[in-house]
Amino acid sequence: MLNKNKKRSWLVLLALVALIFGLVACGGGDTEEPATDDTAVDEPAAEEPAAEEPAAEEPVAAGLESDAAEVKSEFFSQDQYDRSMRQMTLTAEGPEGEPWLQYLEAEFVDTSAYAKEGPYTFCFSNAGVNNPWRVVGYTTMQAEVDLHPEIEEFIHVDAEGSDEKQISDIADLVASGNCDVLIVSPNTTAALTPAVEQACEVLPVVVFDRGVFTDCPVSFVQPIGGYAFGEAGAQYIIDNCGDDCNVLALRILPGVDVLEERWAAAKLAFEEAGGINVIGVEFGDGDNAKVKSIVTDYLDRFGRIDAVWMDAGATAVAALEAFEDAGQPYPIIVGEDQQDFLVKWQENGLSGIAPTFPTFQWRTPIIAGLRIMNGEELPAVWRLPQPVITNDNLDQYVQPNMPPLHYAMCGCEGMPDFPGRWGGE
Repeated sequence: MLNKNKKRSWLVLLALVALIFGLVACGGGDTEEPATDDTAVDEPAAEEPAAEEPAAEEPVAAGLESDAAEVKSEFFSQDQYDRSMRQMTLTAEGPEGEPWLQYLEAEFVDTSAYAKEGPYTFCFSNAGVNNPWRVVGYTTMQAEVDLHPEIEEFIHVDAEGSDEKQISDIADLVASGNCDVLIVSPNTTAALTPAVEQACEVLPVVVFDRGVFTDCPVSFVQPIGGYAFGEAGAQYIIDNCGDDCNVLALRILPGVDVLEERWAAAKLAFEEAGGINVIGVEFGDGDNAKVKSIVTDYLDRFGRIDAVWMDAGATAVAALEAFEDAGQPYPIIVGEDQQDFLVKWQENGLSGIAPTFPTFQWRTPIIAGLRIMNGEELPAVWRLPQPVITNDNLDQYVQPNMPPLHYAMCGCEGMPDFPGRWGGE
């Protein structure tokens, strides 16, 4: 009995020990669960910023605070802005009725060092023939070349909208040794500046249309410029839209001086005006479908758009079609002298304005090149006049015999083969 009792005592003792270890083990499990719970509690907190993302995306309506509304300092000069505002009020000097030969506030330079006898080879590095304005301009330039038999060869190289290709094109033209004069219409301003500077070291250069950050060209040809264009359109909206005016600003692309200046002037005017609400600033890339989509989206978001400011008018009709599709009244519209817009403006009695960047300027670089070859004086900055089309003078610029994408300010009406060369009847 004693042995059995001892054995039973030992069994009881072992059972007690096992029970104690089991309780300890259960207590260890309890200490791990809060850690698991803590992780579960932390997860929603970590995800809270993601839950707020939709609110962060709302700067769609940031308007003048958006990235597309930024005016980079390298593209704004107060002196040039003031000069443009002044020149808008001046009468150009030069032959009446030939604005491509006229000039504003010119300082003339001596080109006798470049004089040489013909025949000549003129080389032209073109940013592109990639929109209707440039097609009309290049056609006009070719017609100007044909007026001068002393230009034996005209070499045109199309950069197709590529900085890299144009830089290579200019280097090849200079290296060829064939060019007596190099004419450049830069694709973008900063990127082409070094290429133009290198060319200036070898031969006379004329830059036109878009500028570069150097004064090495013998002459820079351009109408009054971007500030005048942007100001004219913006001021028309300010004067005609009234209070609480929703404005959508449509730009083409960044990095081109004349386009940046157009927006800089418009932005200044809108910021200083009362009652103007710029609901959006968007890049449309000069694409009709994209512009139409942008306008449709803003109509959906804001319910109404009272005015559309554009830094170029090639897509103005597409913008108006978005209003038609939405069953909305036409806005105050800033377009250009493209025939499809002018006709639509006339037919529908729109409230509009067309600040122009006239294609007659494509004639002037050829004339400048010939003056250089003849050693004649010419303006270092050949600032051409820049007419504006309004409701008062619209009828004189509508040309029913010309194609929809023709630009009225070509200065080509008196040239041989007009209108057929420009697609007219």
